[in-house]
Amino acid sequence: MIVSGFQQGLVLALGALARSGVEQVGLEDPGPRQHDEIVRRAGMRPVAVPVDGAGLDVDALRRPGARAVLVTPAHQCPTGVVMGPERRHALVAWAAEVDGIILEDDYDAEFRYDRQPVGSLQGLAPDRVLALGSLSKTMAPGIRLGWLLVSQSLVGPVVREKLLTSRGAPALDQLALAVLMESGRYDRHVLRMREAYRIRSDVLAGAVAQHAPGLRLVGLDAGCHAVLELPAGVAEADVVRSALHHAVRVHGVSHYRVDAPRAAEAHVPAALVLGFGNVGEERILHGVDVLGGIIADGRA
Repeated sequence: MIVSGFQQGLVLALGALARSGVEQVGLEDPGPRQHDEIVRRAGMRPVAVPVDGAGLDVDALRRPGARAVLVTPAHQCPTGVVMGPERRHALVAWAAEVDGIILEDDYDAEFRYDRQPVGSLQGLAPDRVLALGSLSKTMAPGIRLGWLLVSQSLVGPVVREKLLTSRGAPALDQLALAVLMESGRYDRHVLRMREAYRIRSDVLAGAVAQHAPGLRLVGLDAGCHAVLELPAGVAEADVVRSALHHAVRVHGVSHYRVDAPRAAEAHVPAALVLGFGNVGEERILHGVDVLGGIIADGRA
């Protein structure tokens, strides 16, 4: 199903799940912002599920009794971890046990720098995974095109949601995208942008080593953002506020916490999310220089 971007696809999928009897939806904590609010607007209850070095904690997902979960397995937002094979199979097994659905946000899958793109969960269990994607990262956020690959049991309900809320996505944009794909130019564009983002990620890593030595930078193996862990005693909110005063905008990991039951139980170390998708190399160097000075002052 073609939709007007990822968010519309998510709204349609959640609406269909709510009308099929699903009452709770598991969300990665920390995870993408506003998803908890979208879940509540669909009439369901968001449940915060902690994320560790292997991705979503499936054992923790089992406890609250949710029958749906939204995950970013290729490059978890915001921590950057990849959901490993064991965790993926455990998640698919959970969905079969509870007669549930996995909503897979496959963003950043194309932009991997350490290996070939990671396979999708949908390929493991097409009957249990509803995959969502869009052109926002590969082309531009202003091209409002996305898609749903819907599990068979939800085709009817999702189609009904679409008919009641939107009659379609821009046809000319779809035709233009089809030409790009058929000609091979879309693939060449993705390869070109993958190299551009890889160079920026290398610049970011080098700048952190120079201006914030000793600090750990994680999540750089894919995508357009990384996480800079802050030293003990340096307050995340203070760094974010001071950086903005110097015209450098970053978010703390706490910005991505889920406003839902269980969220308060998880301890997330202080860290900054550094985005470089639309930031040139000079601005990356300047921004990290500013952050390094602020962090050094905080330590002192």
